[in-house]
Amino acid sequence: MLKIKQTLIAVAIGFGTLSASVSADLPDPGVTFTKGQTAIVITDPQNDFLSPKGVTWGLVGKSVTKNNTVENIETLFKIADSKDIPVFVSPHYYFPHDHQWEHGGALEVAMHKMGMFDRKDALSTEGFEGSGADWLARYKPYINNGKTIISSPHKVYGPETNDMILQLRKRGIDKIILAGMSANLCTESHMREFMEQGFEVQVVSDATAAAQLPGMDGYKAAMVNFRMIANAVRTTEETVKQLNKEL
Repeated sequence: MLKIKQTLIAVAIGFGTLSASVSADLPDPGVTFTKGQTAIVITDPQNDFLSPKGVTWGLVGKSVTKNNTVENIETLFKIADSKDIPVFVSPHYYFPHDHQWEHGGALEVAMHKMGMFDRKDALSTEGFEGSGADWLARYKPYINNGKTIISSPHKVYGPETNDMILQLRKRGIDKIILAGMSANLCTESHMREFMEQGFEVQVVSDATAAAQLPGMDGYKAAMVNFRMIANAVRTTEETVKQLNKEL
Protein backbone atom coordinates (compact mmCIF):
# COMPACT_ATOMS: atom_id res chain seq x y z
CA MET A 1 0.00 0.00 0.00
CA LEU A 2 2.85 2.37 0.86
CA LYS A 3 4.48 1.69 -2.51
CA ILE A 4 1.21 2.44 -4.30
CA LYS A 5 0.85 5.74 -2.44
CA GLN A 6 4.45 6.68 -3.20
CA THR A 7 3.91 5.85 -6.88
CA LEU A 8 0.74 7.93 -7.06
CA ILE A 9 2.49 10.87 -5.40
CA ALA A 10 5.41 10.58 -7.83
CA VAL A 11 3.02 10.50 -10.80
CA ALA A 12 1.11 13.51 -9.47
CA ILE A 13 4.32 15.49 -8.97
CA GLY A 14 5.54 14.50 -12.42
CA PHE A 15 2.24 15.49 -14.02
CA GLY A 16 2.31 18.83 -12.23
CA THR A 17 5.84 19.48 -13.47
CA LEU A 18 4.86 18.51 -17.00
CA SER A 19 1.80 20.78 -16.89
CA ALA A 20 3.90 23.72 -15.71
CA SER A 21 6.43 23.03 -18.44
CA VAL A 22 3.75 22.86 -21.15
CA SER A 23 2.21 26.10 -19.87
CA ALA A 24 5.57 27.86 -19.84
CA ASP A 25 6.36 26.63 -23.35
CA LEU A 26 2.95 27.48 -24.81
CA PRO A 27 3.52 29.57 -27.96
CA ASP A 28 2.54 33.23 -27.95
CA PRO A 29 1.94 33.94 -31.66
CA GLY A 30 0.86 37.56 -31.22
CA VAL A 31 -0.94 39.76 -33.73
CA THR A 32 0.62 42.44 -35.93
CA PHE A 33 -1.94 45.16 -36.54
CA THR A 34 -2.43 46.58 -40.02
CA LYS A 35 -4.28 49.76 -40.92
CA GLY A 36 -7.57 48.99 -42.63
CA GLN A 37 -7.58 45.36 -41.54
CA THR A 38 -7.83 45.88 -37.77
CA ALA A 39 -10.93 46.52 -35.67
CA ILE A 40 -11.89 46.68 -32.02
CA VAL A 41 -14.88 44.52 -31.07
CA ILE A 42 -16.68 45.19 -27.78
CA THR A 43 -19.26 42.75 -26.48
CA ASP A 44 -22.15 43.91 -24.28
CA PRO A 45 -20.93 47.34 -23.06
CA GLN A 46 -24.28 47.69 -21.33
CA ASN A 47 -25.62 48.82 -17.96
CA ASP A 48 -26.74 45.40 -16.79
CA PHE A 49 -23.10 44.29 -16.80
CA LEU A 50 -21.09 47.44 -16.11
CA SER A 51 -23.22 49.71 -13.94
CA PRO A 52 -23.60 49.29 -10.17
CA LYS A 53 -27.33 49.55 -10.89
CA GLY A 54 -27.20 46.64 -13.37
CA VAL A 55 -28.97 43.41 -12.52
CA THR A 56 -25.72 41.39 -12.53
CA TRP A 57 -23.58 43.78 -10.50
CA GLY A 58 -23.76 41.56 -7.42
CA LEU A 59 -22.13 38.80 -9.47
CA VAL A 60 -19.67 40.70 -11.67
CA GLY A 61 -19.04 43.93 -9.74
CA LYS A 62 -16.02 42.67 -7.84
CA SER A 63 -14.33 41.46 -11.03
CA VAL A 64 -15.21 44.64 -12.95
CA THR A 65 -13.79 46.81 -10.17
CA LYS A 66 -10.63 44.75 -9.71
CA ASN A 67 -9.81 44.79 -13.43
CA ASN A 68 -10.69 48.45 -13.89
CA THR A 69 -12.83 47.12 -16.72
CA VAL A 70 -15.05 50.15 -17.26
CA GLU A 71 -12.09 52.50 -17.59
CA ASN A 72 -10.09 50.09 -19.74
CA ILE A 73 -12.92 49.65 -22.24
CA GLU A 74 -13.16 53.43 -22.46
CA THR A 75 -9.42 53.58 -23.14
CA LEU A 76 -9.96 51.28 -26.11
CA PHE A 77 -12.74 53.54 -27.40
CA LYS A 78 -10.39 56.51 -27.08
CA ILE A 79 -7.47 54.91 -28.92
CA ALA A 80 -9.88 53.79 -31.64
CA ASP A 81 -11.05 57.38 -32.03
CA SER A 82 -7.54 58.83 -32.12
CA LYS A 83 -6.20 56.19 -34.53
CA ASP A 84 -9.34 55.96 -36.68
CA ILE A 85 -9.72 52.25 -35.89
CA PRO A 86 -13.21 50.96 -36.65
CA VAL A 87 -15.18 49.83 -33.61
CA PHE A 88 -17.81 47.11 -33.73
CA VAL A 89 -20.24 46.56 -30.87
CA SER A 90 -22.04 43.26 -30.38
CA PRO A 91 -25.00 43.93 -28.07
CA HIS A 92 -27.32 41.58 -26.20
CA TYR A 93 -31.06 42.32 -26.29
CA TYR A 94 -34.08 40.27 -25.35
CA PHE A 95 -37.47 41.16 -26.75
CA PRO A 96 -40.82 39.82 -25.47
CA HIS A 97 -40.87 37.00 -28.04
CA ASP A 98 -37.49 35.78 -26.73
CA HIS A 99 -39.12 35.05 -23.40
CA GLN A 100 -41.31 32.46 -25.09
CA TRP A 101 -38.39 30.06 -25.65
CA GLU A 102 -39.16 26.58 -24.33
CA HIS A 103 -35.67 25.73 -23.06
CA GLY A 104 -32.34 27.31 -22.18
CA GLY A 105 -29.02 26.75 -20.46
CA ALA A 106 -28.45 27.58 -16.80
CA LEU A 107 -27.37 31.18 -17.25
CA GLU A 108 -29.82 31.80 -20.08
CA VAL A 109 -32.65 30.89 -17.72
CA ALA A 110 -31.17 33.08 -14.98
CA MET A 111 -30.80 36.03 -17.36
CA HIS A 112 -34.39 35.76 -18.53
CA LYS A 113 -35.66 35.53 -14.97
CA MET A 114 -33.82 38.68 -13.88
CA GLY A 115 -34.96 40.64 -16.93
CA MET A 116 -31.43 41.16 -18.19
CA PHE A 117 -31.09 43.17 -21.42
CA ASP A 118 -34.87 43.39 -21.80
CA ARG A 119 -36.38 45.72 -24.39
CA LYS A 120 -40.06 46.28 -25.06
CA ASP A 121 -39.93 45.89 -28.82
CA ALA A 122 -37.43 45.20 -31.60
CA LEU A 123 -38.54 48.30 -33.51
CA SER A 124 -39.01 50.70 -30.61
CA THR A 125 -36.66 52.39 -28.15
CA GLU A 126 -39.44 53.08 -25.67
CA GLY A 127 -37.99 52.67 -22.18
CA PHE A 128 -34.53 51.96 -23.58
CA GLU A 129 -32.77 55.11 -22.41
CA GLY A 130 -31.01 54.41 -19.11
CA SER A 131 -32.30 50.84 -18.94
CA GLY A 132 -30.17 47.79 -18.26
CA ALA A 133 -29.98 47.17 -22.01
CA ASP A 134 -28.69 50.68 -22.73
CA TRP A 135 -25.02 51.54 -23.18
CA LEU A 136 -23.07 52.66 -20.16
CA ALA A 137 -23.48 56.45 -20.23
CA ARG A 138 -19.74 57.21 -20.47
CA TYR A 139 -19.50 55.11 -23.65
CA LYS A 140 -22.31 56.84 -25.52
CA PRO A 141 -20.14 59.55 -27.13
CA TYR A 142 -18.04 56.80 -28.71
CA ILE A 143 -20.84 54.39 -29.65
CA ASN A 144 -23.34 57.00 -30.85
CA ASN A 145 -20.79 58.89 -32.95
CA GLY A 146 -22.15 57.84 -36.33
CA LYS A 147 -19.09 55.69 -37.07
CA THR A 148 -19.33 52.75 -34.66
CA ILE A 149 -20.85 49.65 -36.23
CA ILE A 150 -23.53 48.05 -34.06
CA SER A 151 -24.44 44.54 -35.07
CA SER A 152 -27.81 42.93 -34.58
CA PRO A 153 -28.11 41.45 -31.06
CA HIS A 154 -26.62 38.08 -30.27
CA LYS A 155 -29.14 35.95 -28.44
CA VAL A 156 -27.12 33.46 -26.42
CA TYR A 157 -23.37 34.14 -26.19
CA GLY A 158 -21.65 34.02 -29.57
CA PRO A 159 -21.85 35.87 -32.91
CA GLU A 160 -23.43 32.85 -34.58
CA THR A 161 -26.82 34.45 -33.81
CA ASN A 162 -26.08 37.94 -35.13
CA ASP A 163 -24.46 39.62 -38.15
CA MET A 164 -21.16 40.60 -36.53
CA ILE A 165 -18.99 38.41 -38.76
CA LEU A 166 -20.78 39.62 -41.89
CA GLN A 167 -20.16 43.23 -40.84
CA LEU A 168 -16.46 42.52 -40.23
CA ARG A 169 -16.01 40.66 -43.53
CA LYS A 170 -17.77 43.38 -45.51
CA ARG A 171 -15.22 45.90 -44.25
CA GLY A 172 -12.17 43.75 -44.93
CA ILE A 173 -11.34 43.16 -41.28
CA ASP A 174 -9.23 40.13 -40.39
CA LYS A 175 -7.53 41.27 -37.16
CA ILE A 176 -9.64 41.77 -34.04
CA ILE A 177 -8.93 43.37 -30.69
CA LEU A 178 -11.58 41.86 -28.43
CA ALA A 179 -12.92 43.19 -25.14
CA GLY A 180 -16.19 43.57 -23.27
CA MET A 181 -18.48 41.47 -21.14
CA SER A 182 -18.64 38.86 -19.92
CA ALA A 183 -15.26 37.15 -20.11
CA ASN A 184 -16.22 33.47 -20.00
CA LEU A 185 -19.55 33.87 -21.78
CA CYS A 186 -20.09 36.33 -24.63
CA THR A 187 -16.49 37.51 -24.93
CA GLU A 188 -15.08 33.99 -24.96
CA SER A 189 -17.80 32.77 -27.31
CA HIS A 190 -16.98 35.58 -29.75
CA MET A 191 -13.29 34.76 -29.49
CA ARG A 192 -13.92 31.09 -30.27
CA GLU A 193 -16.08 31.80 -33.32
CA PHE A 194 -13.72 34.47 -34.63
CA MET A 195 -10.86 31.98 -34.43
CA GLU A 196 -12.94 29.32 -36.16
CA GLN A 197 -13.74 31.83 -38.91
CA GLY A 198 -10.06 32.57 -39.56
CA PHE A 199 -9.67 35.95 -37.85
CA GLU A 200 -6.59 36.83 -35.81
CA VAL A 201 -7.73 37.70 -32.28
CA GLN A 202 -6.04 39.59 -29.47
CA VAL A 203 -8.02 39.56 -26.23
CA VAL A 204 -7.58 42.51 -23.87
CA SER A 205 -7.36 40.77 -20.52
CA ASP A 206 -8.29 43.66 -18.22
CA ALA A 207 -11.00 45.14 -20.46
CA THR A 208 -13.30 42.30 -19.51
CA ALA A 209 -14.57 40.68 -16.31
CA ALA A 210 -16.89 37.89 -15.23
CA ALA A 211 -19.21 36.54 -12.58
CA GLN A 212 -17.85 35.03 -9.40
CA LEU A 213 -19.94 32.38 -7.68
CA PRO A 214 -19.12 29.99 -4.82
CA GLY A 215 -16.52 27.64 -6.24
CA MET A 216 -16.70 29.29 -9.66
CA ASP A 217 -14.61 32.13 -11.07
CA GLY A 218 -15.67 32.94 -14.60
CA TYR A 219 -12.76 35.31 -15.17
CA LYS A 220 -10.09 32.74 -14.31
CA ALA A 221 -11.80 30.16 -16.49
CA ALA A 222 -11.85 32.58 -19.43
CA MET A 223 -8.20 33.55 -19.03
CA VAL A 224 -7.13 29.92 -19.39
CA ASN A 225 -9.13 29.52 -22.59
CA PHE A 226 -8.08 32.88 -24.01
CA ARG A 227 -4.43 31.97 -23.51
CA MET A 228 -4.85 28.55 -25.09
CA ILE A 229 -6.97 29.61 -28.07
CA ALA A 230 -6.45 33.28 -29.02
CA ASN A 231 -3.48 34.56 -31.02
CA ALA A 232 -2.60 36.90 -28.18
CA VAL A 233 -3.72 38.03 -24.73
CA ARG A 234 -2.53 41.49 -23.69
CA THR A 235 -3.45 44.15 -21.15
CA THR A 236 -5.03 47.45 -22.14
CA GLU A 237 -1.73 49.25 -21.59
CA GLU A 238 0.15 46.75 -23.76
CA THR A 239 -2.49 46.96 -26.49
CA VAL A 240 -2.44 50.75 -26.58
CA LYS A 241 1.36 50.81 -26.80
CA GLN A 242 1.23 48.30 -29.64
CA LEU A 243 -1.38 50.30 -31.53
CA ASN A 244 0.62 53.51 -31.13
CA LYS A 245 3.65 51.72 -32.54
CA GLU A 246 2.04 49.81 -35.41
CA LEU A 247 -0.78 52.07 -36.63
